[in-house]
Amino acid sequence: MVVGGGIAGLSAARELSRSGSVLVLEGSPRVGGKLRLETVAGVPVDVGAEAMLNRRPEGVDLARALGLEVVHPTAATSRIFSRGELRPLPRSLMGVPFDIAEVAASGVLSDEGLARLRDEHVTPVEGDVSVGDLVGSRLGEEVVDRLVEPLLGGVYAGSARRLSAAAAVPQLLAMAARGPLLDQLVGVRRSDEPVFAGIPGGMGLLPGAVASGLEVRTDAPVRALRRDGSGWLLTVGSAHAPETIRAGRVVLATPAAPTARLLADLAPEAAREIASIESASVVVVTLALPRDAVAGLTDRSGFLVPPVEQRAIKASTFSFAKWDWVGSAGGDLAILRTSLGRAGEERTLQATDDELVGRSLADLAELAGIRATPVETHVQRWGGGLPQYAVGHLDLVARVRSALPRGIAVCGAWCDGVGIPAVIGSARQAAEALHH
Repeated sequence: MVVGGGIAGLSAARELSRSGSVLVLEGSPRVGGKLRLETVAGVPVDVGAEAMLNRRPEGVDLARALGLEVVHPTAATSRIFSRGELRPLPRSLMGVPFDIAEVAASGVLSDEGLARLRDEHVTPVEGDVSVGDLVGSRLGEEVVDRLVEPLLGGVYAGSARRLSAAAAVPQLLAMAARGPLLDQLVGVRRSDEPVFAGIPGGMGLLPGAVASGLEVRTDAPVRALRRDGSGWLLTVGSAHAPETIRAGRVVLATPAAPTARLLADLAPEAAREIASIESASVVVVTLALPRDAVAGLTDRSGFLVPPVEQRAIKASTFSFAKWDWVGSAGGDLAILRTSLGRAGEERTLQATDDELVGRSLADLAELAGIRATPVETHVQRWGGGLPQYAVGHLDLVARVRSALPRGIAVCGAWCDGVGIPAVIGSARQAAEALHH
């Protein structure tokens, strides 16, 4: 039995189905979780994740195994709004730059910030620390504010000063333990292989392709989980007409909060640990604009906005320029999206759709010179959508797994990393755990 029909649950079920029958129970009317397609002005668009890492194989391999085409973004490049204008985004490892000369030429940092970047303070690293503390102590606070924060905000919607380096950027933490960061990053071989991949028609096609080979029940929320001899009993469905289903093994592929609730009686220690994991809420606003409103921007894939700039949006993706298939499908319309919301900004979700669209349009006009009345818009709220990895998160997950009863496994973004490949990897780990 797999509880949760997002890409984690579907991937776990696919693995388990190789050795027996599996049922996926999804509480909502649809599978896919944060992978979701909507139609805006006649164009199918992703309103959740719109890309996956290409250099980690799980996502790309799964898509190809299911017969889906995999494509890469165009040569359009990203910008960052810093110190009054859009500037080239320096190449980096989560904001820690590969090339100081590139940072200097971009103008992202002030002269003082650049001088501090050049003067790395090599401090000892013991155990896990926050990304912000690690980078700030080494390279200065301006690097954190103007380079690290916007990149972490795009991936985790979190604060650099609270996110675990071991969980979010383990490569950086390992480098810091060895010595100066900048010396090592200069030596990192930059591959020509694309960083990201996508699927023509949208990443939202992936869940349906996985689910097509599985037994899935939607509108089937799991309300309780209890032991039954050598197996488990799940209470499923509405409160007034619940159904009981028996399972020999169970994968909980649900977000942290519902996972903690289901484990509260069976594994109270694990449940308490999971319940302590905070999450951030985000909003994705998709806009269909007249194509002439973005004339001259086809060489740009979008831009990031550091929190220190105090704008409503934290990023915008120029989907019409980033993905050939979106540009073609849009015809005389340009599809782009903005994202809003970081950890601690739950009030963002309380704004009306019109307010969120208005804030997005105002920032696009002021920061990127895009001024137009949308032909159509779509607002997607992801309440509690991104788990926040506090310092010590990896140890927390290890304690959770050691406290689980035999026959129950957990997986998902809260365990082993956000992003499609990481979640698929987490699901495979859960399936493997149940085989032992």
